[in-house]
Amino acid sequence: MKKYQNRLRDLRQDKDLTQEEIAKVFFLQTTQYRRYENGETDLPLEWAKKFAVYYNVSIDYIAGLTDTPKSYK
Repeated sequence: MKKYQNRLRDLRQDKDLTQEEIAKVFFLQTTQYRRYENGETDLPLEWAKKFAVYYNVSIDYIAGLTDTPKSYK
């Protein structure tokens, strides 16, 4: 069960950003970000942490372990 793809997509869309725009924010190739969001590549913990900080949610939320998008702090 991989929920993080849906969470990444939802969080990105909530900020009205495209995959290209979010990839630029994180200095990623758009294709690499797209692979994370589509589940073609596993999301490394370091990137999960960076996305959690950016979106102000917990890593547990991104991982799908909780449905409450608690602050990362």
